[in-house]
Amino acid sequence: MNWITNYVRPKINSMLGRREVPENLWIKCPETGEMVFHKDLEENKWVIPASGFHMKMPAKARLADLFDGGVYENLPQPKVAQDPLKFRDSKKYADRLKDSRTKTEQEDTILAGLGQVKGVKLVAVVHEFNFIGGSLGMAAGEAIVKAAERALAERCPLVIFPASGGARMQEGILSLMQLPRTTVAIDMLKEAGLPYIVVLTNPTTGGVTASYAMLGDVHIAEPGAEIGFAGKRVIEQTLREKLPEGFQTSEYLLEHGMVDMVVKRHDIAQTLATLLKIMLKQPANADQPLALTA
Repeated sequence: MNWITNYVRPKINSMLGRREVPENLWIKCPETGEMVFHKDLEENKWVIPASGFHMKMPAKARLADLFDGGVYENLPQPKVAQDPLKFRDSKKYADRLKDSRTKTEQEDTILAGLGQVKGVKLVAVVHEFNFIGGSLGMAAGEAIVKAAERALAERCPLVIFPASGGARMQEGILSLMQLPRTTVAIDMLKEAGLPYIVVLTNPTTGGVTASYAMLGDVHIAEPGAEIGFAGKRVIEQTLREKLPEGFQTSEYLLEHGMVDMVVKRHDIAQTLATLLKIMLKQPANADQPLALTA
């Protein structure tokens, strides 16, 4: 079958002048099964137009969409030790890193930027879920710490968009060490009186939920996002009980007081700006110019 797929079919297509059609031109809505053209989905911020289902949004696209005019300073990726444990499961960890970097064109799961959102200067940190499930490793932890330090230096708020399956098992205890490190970084912001807002996206689980993702001054969640420490299946197997419908979704957590608000993706920038202007005691029409260095 591989011989037919990899050799015969391309030969026939080349002789007949056929062009290969990318497989991701149409995206299927997980909720309704509706097929959406990928360009339409991108233009609608990766939200299915008919159902309103919030698909995962690439980190680069989220930063460009968040900041005014898509203009921001891209904060540098910190350098850390690569594959410190020489870990291997079904595949070498070094190869997993290489594959993820090729697929996402990122060094690791975290991207951070400094810019303005509706005239409010802030540092934004975004997880890329397509990079090993947005998992928290040494590079991600260091990037979050550096972003918090930059927010301190700029005397501006920090906003983070987690999307993660939790700690990165290939880095073992070194990954778990990022939980207290990022917690200390957030405490530094709070001691300085600077706002820290978390926008919970789908999914936010594991060690990320057990650290910086649940330490915000305000917790916003996108509709339908899965938020929790352990997965629903694991909890059901442990308790030997069926969990409630919609358990661990944004709406369920809002109803039970775990998040402050559920906000559609199209409204997040304006919501952040309004909240931050109140927290910073700025007038509603505040517009502080920002000189970008990159």
